Amino acid sequence: MMPLQQNREVDIVALPTGAVRREAERFRGAVFAHVTDAVAEEVPVAFVYNERPHVVMMATPADLQDFALGFSLSEAIIANPAECEKVEIVPALAGIELHITIPAGRAARLDDRVRELTGRTGCGLCGAQTLEAAVRHPAAVKGDSHIDAAALQSALLNLAERQTINTATGAVHAAAWALTDGHIALLREDVGRHNALDKLIGAMSRAQINARDGFLVVTSRASYEIVMKAATCGIGALAAISAPTALAIALAQETNVLLIGFARPDGYSVYTFPQRVGTGPASARRQAAS
Repeated sequence: MMPLQQNREVDIVALPTGAVRREAERFRGAVFAHVTDAVAEEVPVAFVYNERPHVVMMATPADLQDFALGFSLSEAIIANPAECEKVEIVPALAGIELHITIPAGRAARLDDRVRELTGRTGCGLCGAQTLEAAVRHPAAVKGDSHIDAAALQSALLNLAERQTINTATGAVHAAAWALTDGHIALLREDVGRHNALDKLIGAMSRAQINARDGFLVVTSRASYEIVMKAATCGIGALAAISAPTALAIALAQETNVLLIGFARPDGYSVYTFPQRVGTGPASARRQAAS
């Protein structure tokens, strides 16, 4: 019989919002141990606009003010931050409700975008009932946003240390806003990759950050929804640490978004507008070839 180690010491360091402690039986090699693990929270978060339920997302209950504003902007429910008139966070028995007040005209238009009231974790298209509602085509982003290769590497190298919930749990995605020099100005985390981006968009809006003054980095694949949300909010440069989808590439091309995939400390792949990636060996080779 394998030895059982009793280890019930609880880390006295406070966990970040969005992480909780749970007991677990851990097996490593030939040893079992009873441990206290940090795990990510995942709760239903209901978006209620002008007292009318709209959608429920499974999300990490952190940065909910940012989530309410960012989702409203990235889904084109409102046209600008001022139209998000009020956000009230209301704890409920089964989860959390975000009571959001928007102009009456905007709320009326939601009837044209009927959704089912359940969205699985990180779902960007959950509940869309028509093809038109599912596949939105935002206007092209103005200007030609660039990413400096050295700045991208700097952002990637500093990304992990900024992910406090993921450091504790290993279970969440992050969306980060990097300035043109690679400094990470803002970062938000969530169990859903789209939720993390919505939270970041909300935080950027509240901080009045200009979407032309840097680039987006996400710790996930670059799906259609990620590009759609970025383009909707005027973000013209996006780097993902994993792969893009074909639809994401097509939408990025259509909306003037520089799209980088497989962004790692040792390299990257550029899928749209490669001429807008500056410096670095790849740029030097392109310049030499031209």
